[in-house]
Amino acid sequence: MIDQYLPTWMHAWLAPLTLCLQILLIIVTAWVLRRLIWRIVERLGSKYLFPPGMLVPLRTMAGWFIIVAALLMVMQRLGVSATVIWTAFTGFAAVAAVAFFAAWSVLSNLFCSFLIFTAAPFRVGDRLEILDAADKPGVKGRVLEIHLLYTSLEDLTSEETKGARLQIPNSAFFQKSIRRWHPDEADLKSFVWKD
Repeated sequence: MIDQYLPTWMHAWLAPLTLCLQILLIIVTAWVLRRLIWRIVERLGSKYLFPPGMLVPLRTMAGWFIIVAALLMVMQRLGVSATVIWTAFTGFAAVAAVAFFAAWSVLSNLFCSFLIFTAAPFRVGDRLEILDAADKPGVKGRVLEIHLLYTSLEDLTSEETKGARLQIPNSAFFQKSIRRWHPDEADLKSFVWKD
């Protein structure tokens, strides 16, 4: 219809130009909508006195939702079908879920080692007892080394196992109760556990 009024040399450029204008319109609309939602969230937060920690995730999630929706609309205008996008997304989500599940214990131990290094619930040289329950004695030992995945203890549980090296996953220190004794100068080399 509009091509009747255009010169013949522009007919070849009409389809790509229209596509570019549609994509530009999607992007500008998404940007304006995102800014509008952010302002609405800010006004609601100031009117009802919501804490900023509650508003930031709301703004972030709304912003990402708009970005993903705009990206899907642009991909659809470029000719990518919704079936292909959905298949790619579910395939990626399945692989990510399996990888996360497989690496959960390793990731948990890495995160717990970060907490041990920063929060310092115990240090090298401390004597620890990891309790299974409040009424049951647990593993007793002196902290020798703290690694990224495990902590090495010198076993002090009984006379038969005294001096053995225990490797306890770092996540165990946050899942069970721990008794802790700081090392004394005189006690650092010759410690005897007293029941």
